Amino acid sequence: MRRKNALRKHYIAPYKGEENAESIEFKLLAKYIATANDETDEDTDDTGYYDGDGTPEETVISVSAGYSFEGVYDPEDEAQKIIAGMRYKIGDDRRVWFKVVSSDGKMQHVGVANVSGIKAGDGDATEYEKFECTIRWIKLPKESAVVGG
Repeated sequence: MRRKNALRKHYIAPYKGEENAESIEFKLLAKYIATANDETDEDTDDTGYYDGDGTPEETVISVSAGYSFEGVYDPEDEAQKIIAGMRYKIGDDRRVWFKVVSSDGKMQHVGVANVSGIKAGDGDATEYEKFECTIRWIKLPKESAVVGG
């Protein structure tokens, strides 16, 4: 079955430490967002072994997962406001909780993430202000079934 990308939901919440993800009040990052791109990056290693014929085997040794977002900036939107407020911050002050719910609403990925490439109010004079950012989990997110969703 085909599903539109808009059915996949992206949520953020301020990161205040190692609080329990189930008790966090997430904000939907969706208003005026036109594009969400998968920014997953993989590091691989190619090694040939003597127990084979010497042909290198590719092994994925790490995965850095996340999404980039582009759209129109709305300073009143709660999720965009959280991200825009990080624009001039560094280190742990760029961290959020990040949750992505699959387009069928059955699975979710949740974890602490880093926000980078923030643009909140950008563009030509004749255009609406742009909003952009990349949100990338700092380690692999926890995958679980959506409960009551």
